[in-house]
Amino acid sequence: MHMPSQMHVSLAFVEHRVNVWLRFGKPVRERVLDRWRRVAVFEPGAVCCRVKWIGNDYGTALWQLMVLQAPMPFDDAQRVAGVAPSAQILLRADGEQQVKAVFEAIGAIEASGIDPCAAAVAFWRMVGNRLAARQPLPTYTAERHAAHLAGYALRSS
Repeated sequence: MHMPSQMHVSLAFVEHRVNVWLRFGKPVRERVLDRWRRVAVFEPGAVCCRVKWIGNDYGTALWQLMVLQAPMPFDDAQRVAGVAPSAQILLRADGEQQVKAVFEAIGAIEASGIDPCAAAVAFWRMVGNRLAARQPLPTYTAERHAAHLAGYALRSS
């Protein structure tokens, strides 16, 4: 029997240089490697948002945000630096402007009382597509979430 493998997301913090953190996500455990690094472990199917900020002597060198889903056994997945063994990339935002736009979308979801981890996977893909097309980002409404939960309940029964 094939056991599903967990997704390991590397996180780090070095003041004024590197900050890789989770904006949302519920790891089943975290392993502290040293005072700068840790690893968050996610079960298959779990969704998280990893933010990466890199700075140098002149300011910000990199802003990147990814909403990732831990793959289920036999699912397609992509290699992502700092994620082992792989992940499904639901959304990728590059640059301060895109990252801040996604932060606003996440904040709106949380303000409506919905856990971003529980939002529909299709929504995160749509946000990524809208970012790529430079279109306004969609709003995740309570109605959209209810439809997602109803569809999930139908697939599970």
